[in-house]
Amino acid sequence: MKIKFFLLTFFCFFAFSATAQITVVRVQNHQVYLDTSSAQQTVHKGDTFKVILSSEKLTNPKTGKELGLLYNYSEPGVITEVQPLYAVGKLPSEKGIQIGQEAVMESTQPNVQPQEKTAQKEQAPATSDVKKIIYEPIEQEVVALTTGAVSATNADNIITLSTKGKLTVWNRNKEKLQEVTSYQLPVGKTPLSVSAGKIRGNDTAEVFVSVYEESLSRISTLVLAYENGQWTTLATLPYFVKETGCDEKTVWMQRPFILGARPGNARNIIYKDRKFVAGELQLDTRHNWLTGLNMFPVDKDEKKLIYTTPTGQIKLEPSKGKTATYKDVSVGAPNRVKYKQEMVRFYPALQVLKWQDRPQAAVVENTANFGLLSGTFGQYSGGKIHFLAFAKGRLTPTQTVEMDGFMYDTACTPAALLTAEVLSDGNSSVVEILN
Repeated sequence: MKIKFFLLTFFCFFAFSATAQITVVRVQNHQVYLDTSSAQQTVHKGDTFKVILSSEKLTNPKTGKELGLLYNYSEPGVITEVQPLYAVGKLPSEKGIQIGQEAVMESTQPNVQPQEKTAQKEQAPATSDVKKIIYEPIEQEVVALTTGAVSATNADNIITLSTKGKLTVWNRNKEKLQEVTSYQLPVGKTPLSVSAGKIRGNDTAEVFVSVYEESLSRISTLVLAYENGQWTTLATLPYFVKETGCDEKTVWMQRPFILGARPGNARNIIYKDRKFVAGELQLDTRHNWLTGLNMFPVDKDEKKLIYTTPTGQIKLEPSKGKTATYKDVSVGAPNRVKYKQEMVRFYPALQVLKWQDRPQAAVVENTANFGLLSGTFGQYSGGKIHFLAFAKGRLTPTQTVEMDGFMYDTACTPAALLTAEVLSDGNSSVVEILN
């Protein structure tokens, strides 16, 4: 059997060791049974796959820098049967195939859904009337952004966080962003998310930057303030922090890696006795991360959790009736870290805002690059934002906004949804989609 080697070099917040979401659970007569219950994308009959036989680190002998992994794959197989929790594939040979090995899909159809009755599936309307402000590109790959009065009292700043750990505060200047100040994260702290809020009750907002420390397999959050023309580190919290809200924000803290790699519930951050501590408000995240979830008003008196599932679908849990699931998306972004032997993914935020005079959720869907493993490794070429409303027990698309690049995350204000699209040259454009 011919064995092919592929060198995969990529950025996903740190050097990645292969952890696929599909596992070989049975081998019999050139057939392999694959556990697809945790797959990050839909598996279809006719898709091709490969089993990872082994891997080894590739290191620059002069600098010691790890360049990625060299993978040893089986020959391609073909999916012949798909069941709800597993799939059956046929391989040219069983040589080297063992139970417990991981498999990756070589070609998939993440945006193609099974045929349904017309009455059961609604297409989003055209979006030619959407108003957007597209700011001139900045030389950063923006992983997260937010807004707040950071540089001065009542300032309307945009705050961005780049993949290289640069925190930048901007002023709007027509269709350009004018840099006011910036802060570079310490070495060894990989950026994950940024939030802002006036937790201390001051005239300016504190900035919360959640980071991943690979050497310690730990997530923490730096609390920063820009005062008297200088940046000050007010605290380091052993939590993951994320804001919700488009007008009056709530900034939440969530203890990471509870029950293995699953996070715990969240509490709001308050400032007491000169410390940032957990308040009384509690958000039951159902062991989801604070990215990819929010509270959705199902009626005027009740809000319920809306969240992203491990397969990239959107679910809303109303108090009455069945859970509403929107299946016609495959949510994904490059955000991921390695905790022990498990890959932890951070989805784009689910913003819930009053859009077209009714509550709607803004859902990011990125388009994976065409090619081997692109979705698994978070390699994307473009994206879109879907707006979903809830009516008659269903999540229904109202419009879809096409973007020129892919997105890590979103933020919002009462007047607009904000995102930063990463363009093909690696630079980013901040975009405001106006209501």
